Amino acid sequence: MLDDFLIRAAVAGIGVALVAAPLGCFIVWRRMAYFGATIAHSGLLGVAVGLLLAIDLTIGVIAVALALAAILTLLQRSTTLPQDTILGILAHVALAGGLIAAAALGGNRFDLMGYLFGDILAVGTRDLLWIYGGGVVILGVTAWIWRPLLAISVHEELARAEGVNAARVNALFMLLLAFTVALAMKLVGILLIASLLVIPAAAARPFSSTPEQMAVISALVAALGVIGGIAASYWLDAPAGPAIVMALASLFLVSFIRGSLGAGR
Repeated sequence: MLDDFLIRAAVAGIGVALVAAPLGCFIVWRRMAYFGATIAHSGLLGVAVGLLLAIDLTIGVIAVALALAAILTLLQRSTTLPQDTILGILAHVALAGGLIAAAALGGNRFDLMGYLFGDILAVGTRDLLWIYGGGVVILGVTAWIWRPLLAISVHEELARAEGVNAARVNALFMLLLAFTVALAMKLVGILLIASLLVIPAAAARPFSSTPEQMAVISALVAALGVIGGIAASYWLDAPAGPAIVMALASLFLVSFIRGSLGAGR
């Protein structure tokens, strides 16, 4: 019989997977993988800000992520540097700032390894309520902005010409990403969250013919990767977060081989 903590871990992981996968599709479509990593890295600084100000950690993570997105927008308008260069700078500055803040707070208030690499096996009932409650909100907003966000991803200028408020939709997308990072921190950790966003979407791409189909398949891939990773963690006595990422990578490898064989016919 399965232990309760394994069941809770699997239920929590599936919840986050279902939330992260559709957003991950947009990250892949818009070639924003580095942006996803940047938002994830800002999570550590957000946690530190939350602890310093004695506010909810999720609010701290979302606030820092949105501030980072605003800085990115400002720098894009005022410099000729490529976007990936700006993202690289912001990602490492945010991560370094978070590490410095963690050191200043001390080990008694800040579980650095837990935030960096996650601890899905320690998920409790309160975490499950938070994950699924927040997940419903994220999926609801994602469904609401799905078509305008898809239009922007295909051709932003054309979408603007058709009346899409690109600034508002992009802001909501960044807010959803920040909220997802806050939900996923305990599962795979800040350093590995980007993999939960990007790998399932990349693995689903060869099997998909429509955006909606890709979102559904990526959610299934993410859920399967979470279950496989937790099982591997239990049987091999390995860290759960990295095990989930390796399980997702294995599924991506299968997808890549399948796609390569299909293209060669």
